[in-house]
Amino acid sequence: MVSRKPAHSAATRPATAKRSVPALAFWLEYASLPACEIAAQAGYDAVIFDLEHGIIPQQDADRLAFACKKLGLTVYSRVAAAGRVSIQHALDSGVDGVILPQILNAAHAREATAYTKYPPLGTRGVGYSRTMNYGAVTPGFFDDENARCLCFPMIETVGALAEVDAIAALNTVDGLFVGPSDLSMARGRGAFAATDDDLGDLAAVATAAAKAGKVWALPAPSRKIFNFAVRHAAALVTVCDDLTALGLGFAQGLAVAQRR
Repeated sequence: MVSRKPAHSAATRPATAKRSVPALAFWLEYASLPACEIAAQAGYDAVIFDLEHGIIPQQDADRLAFACKKLGLTVYSRVAAAGRVSIQHALDSGVDGVILPQILNAAHAREATAYTKYPPLGTRGVGYSRTMNYGAVTPGFFDDENARCLCFPMIETVGALAEVDAIAALNTVDGLFVGPSDLSMARGRGAFAATDDDLGDLAAVATAAAKAGKVWALPAPSRKIFNFAVRHAAALVTVCDDLTALGLGFAQGLAVAQRR
């Protein structure tokens, strides 16, 4: 399989530039442009719009995609569900990649990831939107767009983990994104606690990605997981989100007043 790794994407910078740490991303749960501006100023590489668990209307996601790219952020969208309409809305807004939640197995991944690529590679529909400059399609556009926009199916179910090698090998897949919390719950271990079993699952995903010549990504909520991600050559990690950052800021204010 051919691995498409365009150099502009934050998820591929470590591989192409030999960085010692993954690209750093934050989750955006609410449609806040100031949060994106502040994160960009702080030095984050990428933003992930969380349309699965966050509260971001599609119209706002479209506008934020444009604004965040102007800020120099690589933009990913975790769509609400791995269906054609949700995926195409995100892609037509011009994001750099989509993250597909709750993939059940390799067959489901084959169907869902095909929505992210134009024929003959996949089954993405043609819509004359921002990605096409509202109608001005250049020669080679469809192949270029297939390479530019990355597709990350999430490995967070028992079925997806069992068939992770087959999922990674799909030519419509550019990388794998682990959902540690859902995977730990699905595996009957309860809340994710970075146990040896948890880390074994993450390592299996990293190995499958490497074997297929693809990148992999994950949330890194602690230094332990971040160090694990570095050791296993993760291309992208999320290390914060807008709501957590807001909470930390409010807590700092209380600390100044010696209320915390």
